[in-house]
Amino acid sequence: MFRLNQDRLGWLVSLILFVLVLLPLAAVIVQVLLPGVFFGDWQVGDLGLMLEVFKRPLWLKSLEHSIVLACGTTVLATLLGGTLAMIRSSWKFPSARLLDASVWILLITPSFILAQGWVMFAAGGGIAVKVFGWHWVTPAVFQPAGLIVIMTLSKFPLAYLSVHAAMEWKVEQLSEAARLCGASAIRVWRTIQAPLLLPAFLAGAALVFMDTIGDFGLPASIAAVYRYPTLPYSIYSALYTSPIRFDMAGVLSFYLVVLISLAMLLQTYAVKSSRFDFLSARAVPSVPKKAGKLTPYLTIANIAFLLVVIGIPIGANVLMSLFKTQSKGLSLSNLTFSHYRELLDGKTELLTGLWRSLLISSSSALLGLLIGLGIAFVLIYSQFRFKRAIEMMSLVTLAVPGVVLGIGYIFVWNQAWLQSIGLLLYGKPAILVLAAIAGAIPIITRMMVGAMAKVPKSLLDAAQVQGGSLISRVRFILVPLIRGALLSAALAAFGSSVFDLAVNSILFPPNFVTLPVTINKAFEDLNFGYASAATVLGGGIVILIILLLELLLRRKAARK
Repeated sequence: MFRLNQDRLGWLVSLILFVLVLLPLAAVIVQVLLPGVFFGDWQVGDLGLMLEVFKRPLWLKSLEHSIVLACGTTVLATLLGGTLAMIRSSWKFPSARLLDASVWILLITPSFILAQGWVMFAAGGGIAVKVFGWHWVTPAVFQPAGLIVIMTLSKFPLAYLSVHAAMEWKVEQLSEAARLCGASAIRVWRTIQAPLLLPAFLAGAALVFMDTIGDFGLPASIAAVYRYPTLPYSIYSALYTSPIRFDMAGVLSFYLVVLISLAMLLQTYAVKSSRFDFLSARAVPSVPKKAGKLTPYLTIANIAFLLVVIGIPIGANVLMSLFKTQSKGLSLSNLTFSHYRELLDGKTELLTGLWRSLLISSSSALLGLLIGLGIAFVLIYSQFRFKRAIEMMSLVTLAVPGVVLGIGYIFVWNQAWLQSIGLLLYGKPAILVLAAIAGAIPIITRMMVGAMAKVPKSLLDAAQVQGGSLISRVRFILVPLIRGALLSAALAAFGSSVFDLAVNSILFPPNFVTLPVTINKAFEDLNFGYASAATVLGGGIVILIILLLELLLRRKAARK
């Protein structure tokens, strides 16, 4: 009976993941082969259309720009993040914790908000020119190399966390043996430490590549001042031009999926071919040493670096929200709260969009938590034969860009026959909830798996022997033991879905704008002051809600 219940749960979560993740992704591929199948036309498509990407200027430019941006960012961000991680793990200096905090800030902050901050700083009439008089910033930033640098400063946390985690433990005997044989410190690092860190560098590089090539925020933000089409933005444009170009969206989505799949395959091959199992009983936690004479240099360099990567994008949003006009620069006479008053006077769409985003994110976080709990239970405690497939499906949306997922949802949920059974969800808020759940599942599942791995299966087996049902065992034994992880997973899913620009831009129903759509629309209209104020106010409210919920729920749990 126990095995039967586990199998039923396994099949249930498999079905849910298929509908939420695999079916939309498969729909994108099918659309290329059978372009009219989702609208009642079973005619086979022209496979020659796949080669049109090399003939049509916009398609080709989008592909070239995405590859250049992703490859350049991957190299620079991996080197930057890996170097910072090694410095942070090796030496102790006063501002080191600020670096850790900045990594998480950049990781959590949506890319389009970071990109908007850079645009407001570097644009022709932006802060760099009006406040500091740096006219060279505009041409330096708004070119391919400049965009790669901006993306690098936003994506390096992925490589930083990968390498930093790999340096948590060390085996000093390897380096000591090399030094006893006469090897210099540089040679020890090159021949021993660097090869051992290679898998972590490769994993970080793959994460950077996949996150960059599928990024919708940067091209959507810079489109107001600089034209640099990429695959995600051209897919979005294909759906919001007249006539709608489903063929273009399908072909470009296919190439985007292919590039991401190649990155995943190359990472898997590289890690397998360069595996080093070096941890032994003599492994000890890696503790940073005092930097000595390097302390002031590391501290100053770190603070200067943080002023760039955090101060420019976040600071630009705050400053611009307080400027009356962009052209007058930083002066007391140019400071105002009028943009915030405009947001709160009830005549704008911001508060309505914020309320809708909060409802969608709350619903997706709660439903995603139930689904993620079921997935993690199957992965940790069950003997379901297809649980490796479940694990793969639960991670797909980490690699698949939001624009591709949104395209798939249009194809799946915009079919006429769904009208008769009440499931024609395209054009309704419910489709935003489903897409948000699909995006939240990887986050929730990873956190749940880590928490459940610490709970012995014997506790659940003992309850099962006493006649406890599967639901009662989860409710009365498992959930109380992982309550903290459940709360963290729900809040992380809630926060990440509020500012999901890609999915919201593609799937939002008519006259149903959400917070990220409202902010991006104001930015595209060059209303920088309003867009910045909306970003600061909306982001502040979301952060405050998360902090209050965590404080209240953790205190309640502590009293119990």
